[in-house]
Amino acid sequence: MKSRVVIFFLFFLLMLNSVFAGSELPDIHAIQQDLTVPCMTDGEPVSGKRVKQTLPEYRGTEIYHVLYLPIDWEKNKQFPVIVEYAGNGSYSNKFGDISTGRPEHSKLGYGVSGGKGFIWVCLPYISKDHKRNQLQWWGDVDATVDYCKKAVREICAVYGGDRSSVILAGFSRGAIACNYVGLHDDEIADIWRAFIVHSHYDGVRRWGYAEDDEKSALVRLQRLHGRAQFISHEVSANQTKGYLECTGVKGAFTFLDLPYRNHTDSWVLRDIPERRMLRDWLKSVLEKKSGM
Repeated sequence: MKSRVVIFFLFFLLMLNSVFAGSELPDIHAIQQDLTVPCMTDGEPVSGKRVKQTLPEYRGTEIYHVLYLPIDWEKNKQFPVIVEYAGNGSYSNKFGDISTGRPEHSKLGYGVSGGKGFIWVCLPYISKDHKRNQLQWWGDVDATVDYCKKAVREICAVYGGDRSSVILAGFSRGAIACNYVGLHDDEIADIWRAFIVHSHYDGVRRWGYAEDDEKSALVRLQRLHGRAQFISHEVSANQTKGYLECTGVKGAFTFLDLPYRNHTDSWVLRDIPERRMLRDWLKSVLEKKSGM
């Protein structure tokens, strides 16, 4: 127990150093984007468009998800699927980074795919009254998990999603959701081929919501069963790396320190080496069936 406390203390010092060093790092917004995420529209899904959808049981509410069919989408052809969760809403910082908490403002799936080769769906967190998307933290976790299971089934059945190649991605709150929601129970955990986790990680720190403690997070993490996770963080991913080493859970973990000061998922919209690394990782996971 004492050695574990020492390890966490050392990583805490490293993170303090990273925080102060972060303000000296380059700003990602100074690099021009080569991708622009399509705006959400109404109407029927067609290739190259992002459309607003709602599961049948939530029609008449304000709850919705956003579906994107790639520009090379064809009926009766299978595509891997990227499922994404957004960060917390009403977030902003001094560097101009913002997060609305809304699914239409997520970016990871589009940046990773470049708009082709993958179906991309951004899912909601369900409010406790089941009437609207939850923009901050979790709302009704069980309802959110249930929505995810049903949405993935529908997308695979109707639009040709490959059930063996479903990737879960998330930024900030969404990064925590990769385990907090995505490994909530055995049924939802079985959906995923691999995970893209950017900025934060379930179990690393207490946030003040139910089951955010290490013991509960470890139960969820044990449902990973060795599957691949790409774990990135602005400035340094060392805190998450140290946490995972302390858990003793084995996994195919790939860590990336993003050399920018920004708390944002917009880095994937830029042609930088780190995006190429992420794309190569995903290609390898899908081709070699790594992390299954």
